[in-house]
Amino acid sequence: MNLQAPSTPAQPQLPEIRDIASPLDVFPWPLWMVLVAVAATVLVLGLIVFGIVWYVRRRPAAPPPSPRTIAMRELEQLRGQIATLDPYSFSVKVSDVLRTFVEAQYGLRATHQTSPEFLASLSGSKEFSEKDKDLLTQFLERCDLIKFAHIEASSTDSAILHERAVAFVQGARA
Repeated sequence: MNLQAPSTPAQPQLPEIRDIASPLDVFPWPLWMVLVAVAATVLVLGLIVFGIVWYVRRRPAAPPPSPRTIAMRELEQLRGQIATLDPYSFSVKVSDVLRTFVEAQYGLRATHQTSPEFLASLSGSKEFSEKDKDLLTQFLERCDLIKFAHIEASSTDSAILHERAVAFVQGARA
């Protein structure tokens, strides 16, 4: 008896298993090129920001508004308060606007003088026409009557004061 091991069928030859490949560098540029590009971008953006800041600081500032413009703006705001403010408060405010305008525009001490002192200082002034002096005299006399004599006044009186103040500011040596 033949005791031989049963024959096994021949196994096909398997291909040899190789080790995994090293990773491929898929980034198309070297690191130094990327760093140079980033530095150049930061430099260009910095120069743009510097240029904008320099331009904005170098621009001349807008000139301040003239005393006439300021007075007209304040008188327009007061126009809306003719009916709501009592005549005493209105006359104080409109008088302050007009006196501040005269002081800023002509360098006269209008806010530091009484009405008679102020009008006396205007008598010899060539800054104002006779019409301007008359308008200012009427305005200040009416304001003083309301402020100091406490005469009965209405919103109509306030409207008249406002009109005279506007006329003076618009017409005074325009």
